[in-house]
Amino acid sequence: MEFNSETLNESGKQCRARDELRAKVLNLKDLVGYQDGSVSSRMIVSTRTGSVTLFSFDENEGLSEHTAPFDAVVTILEGECEVWIQGETHQMKEGNTIIFPANVPHALSAVTRFKMSLTMIRDTEHD
Repeated sequence: MEFNSETLNESGKQCRARDELRAKVLNLKDLVGYQDGSVSSRMIVSTRTGSVTLFSFDENEGLSEHTAPFDAVVTILEGECEVWIQGETHQMKEGNTIIFPANVPHALSAVTRFKMSLTMIRDTEHD
């Protein structure tokens, strides 16, 4: 899997690009495009307490099993995918949302090309 991030670092250019999204009506699935054979992302909010990142996955692409130190809310914006949380499989499609609990193994794989929104909520009491 090739990973292509449009805005992973905190350079001034990317931060200004996120600022331009504020106070506007947005269609989230239009803010990240597909790229053949890869996963693309675009961070649209990043704060000390959390972030919102949009992803697009080409068919058969995915994220291998991993954990995160805080809860993550995933909403499918377009297409279909399979999600695994601690060994349990979930079929997801546009409009579905699932919460990945902190420190629990999870993974996902594209059934079709799909886009998702990932909202990470940091537990600042344990930072």
